[in-house]
Amino acid sequence: MEEIQSYSDNYRSSSSSASSPAGRAPSGNFFYLRKPGSQRRPISFEDSPEWDDAEIDAQLEEGVDAINVGTAATSPYLSNVNSLSIASPSLPEVSAPVTERKIAGASVVWKDLTVTVKGKRHYSDKIVKSSNGYALPGTLTVIMGPARSGKSTLLRAMAGKLPSPARMYGEVFINGSKESMPYGTYGYVEREDTLIDSLTVREMLYYSALLQLPGFFSQKKSAVEDAIQAMSLADYSDKVIGGQCYVKGLPSGERRRISIARELVTRPHVLFVDEPLYHLDSVSALLMMVTLKKLAGTGCTLIFTMYQSSTEVFGLFDRICLLSNGNTLFFGETLACLQHFSNAGFPCPIMQSPSDHFLRAINTDFDRIIAMCKSLQDDNGDFTSVNMDTAVAIRTLEATYKLSSESAAVESMIEKLTKKDGPLIKSKGKVSSTTRVAVLTWRSLLILSREWRYFWLRIVLSLLLAVCVGTMFFNMGHSLSSVMVRVSSIFVFVSFVSLLSIAGLPAYIKEIKVYASEESNGHTGALVFLLGHVLASIPFLFLLSISTSIVFYFLVGLRSEFSLLMYFVLNVFTCLLANDGLMMVVAYVWLEPFQSILNLVFIHVIMMLAAGYFRIHSNLPRPIWMYPLSYAAFHTYSIQGLLENEYLGTAFAVGQVRSISGTQALHGLYTISSSSSAKWANLLVLLLMAVAYRAVLLVLLGCSARTVVSRCRRRVAGVCAGARRRN
Repeated sequence: MEEIQSYSDNYRSSSSSASSPAGRAPSGNFFYLRKPGSQRRPISFEDSPEWDDAEIDAQLEEGVDAINVGTAATSPYLSNVNSLSIASPSLPEVSAPVTERKIAGASVVWKDLTVTVKGKRHYSDKIVKSSNGYALPGTLTVIMGPARSGKSTLLRAMAGKLPSPARMYGEVFINGSKESMPYGTYGYVEREDTLIDSLTVREMLYYSALLQLPGFFSQKKSAVEDAIQAMSLADYSDKVIGGQCYVKGLPSGERRRISIARELVTRPHVLFVDEPLYHLDSVSALLMMVTLKKLAGTGCTLIFTMYQSSTEVFGLFDRICLLSNGNTLFFGETLACLQHFSNAGFPCPIMQSPSDHFLRAINTDFDRIIAMCKSLQDDNGDFTSVNMDTAVAIRTLEATYKLSSESAAVESMIEKLTKKDGPLIKSKGKVSSTTRVAVLTWRSLLILSREWRYFWLRIVLSLLLAVCVGTMFFNMGHSLSSVMVRVSSIFVFVSFVSLLSIAGLPAYIKEIKVYASEESNGHTGALVFLLGHVLASIPFLFLLSISTSIVFYFLVGLRSEFSLLMYFVLNVFTCLLANDGLMMVVAYVWLEPFQSILNLVFIHVIMMLAAGYFRIHSNLPRPIWMYPLSYAAFHTYSIQGLLENEYLGTAFAVGQVRSISGTQALHGLYTISSSSSAKWANLLVLLLMAVAYRAVLLVLLGCSARTVVSRCRRRVAGVCAGARRRN
């Protein structure tokens, strides 16, 4: 809070109210946060491209002069602002001494940018329509507008992260060049935080640095510490993100900072943030924006979207791009936006937040509020403050902006920024796939050791199940009458141990979401993620299979041979490995715990019915139940292999003079092969099924990694919309 107060004292200065006419003296009732004359020097990014500060300052000053000259003739409000000596929050002063530091930013220009999505027949629905704008190093550029106005789409278009159904037209320039930004030179932060709850803040950032940054470990540790300091996370660096063992996790404000810090470990030149204040209260929002303002002071170019902001937060913006239904209603400095609304006939009332006023004027949802308020005017007075036709306001603001000097100044600035190429941005290199697999494996092992609710509790419950089944079928012996009981015990053990594995499904869903977030920014890949997950799950699954199998094996009294016991453990392990692959596929398809668990339970029940226990395999109805269900169920091969392991090579006495083999004794209850290699064939089928499930998952992850993020976003948006309708 002391840091916020100090920034507020430095940035705060009064300005005239935009609601007053052009010739009226400015009112002191409206306050904004302003940039100080001299910024404190924050941490420097050592591996940033070396720009000449004098050249950059001269270039920016030339652009500012062009904007000021273009707006001075027709903007009396801006002349009043300049007469009050309110410093522009977006550009450095020429009179300030040039300090020796390295600029980590890059100029971003978007020109005639249009984004369309595919309708029923062709690409006709325009989400963004001919948008123009720019962002300079060391500035905060906000894209603001009501819901469904195209803010996030415009941000993703600039970052090159549009989903496959969308198409982009127009041009995006980075330092005057049309080339896309190389890996590691920019960061993109999604609206939803996808963090690993069982890790601490420093561990989360450290593993992210290991996945992104090549080079020595000391350099990666330094990058992590710089990111922690840049986002003011030093007090939370050793705390667990989501909380463990009933310990409260970090608040949403700190979680949002971690998401941004994860992209800062590469020291990006440009940082795109989708809704940095998402789900934050007013204090956390102000603290977040002050932190981003300090980050921009390093020279980094920050572009982000925002739905609404307080007056203090609004004062920290350098430039604003105002959208409504994909149309650009204004682009320029924040104070000029107030004058733009005043010139169009929509002045901002005194003591009202500018962002509230902007959204009120251009949000078509307010038309419904006006209709509701008309019935209350007689009893509660006049509602002229909300009696505005938003459609007329949008058309008026758009037409006014196209004819304004601000629009001409923006075009002039875009021409200057794209006329000459700036410093070339080079990729910092990628981490090798082998290193990434090792990092993901070790990280997954650490998560498994800490996620007691999903993994250790699952082992405990499986052990209890083994004890229950073993004591129920305790010491059955090897008489002919025990054949049917032994089959029942093996079926119950395999089926319910596999069914208990569903407890780890929520953790798998979180892991897939983290992968989707990291893959969208190029931190990992589908094959790397899959190999890391498999290698990390093997020790856990083997621990689960050997602990439960030994308890069950000796309590039931199966054949006491070491080789048979080892096959039993190996069979259960491959069965769990195949089941684990099935769980990952189901988790990816639904991406929601309740639906995933419900569908996976249904799949397991169908597999148990088709396994051949309730009805002999040869007597199953051939359509559907035998082909393909009985052959697609891994229960079938696991139970057959365990029964062949137990009954092949044994004989049961029938009376005193005759005996039958174990295969003959079992023939009336279950169908197994008499070949000595049959159990190994079943084990091979289980292994192939485990590989097949992961091959399916690899195809799904590789073809539609970004779909996971968009599906999560749509699901969250749907939940929020439903909550608003209920309220």
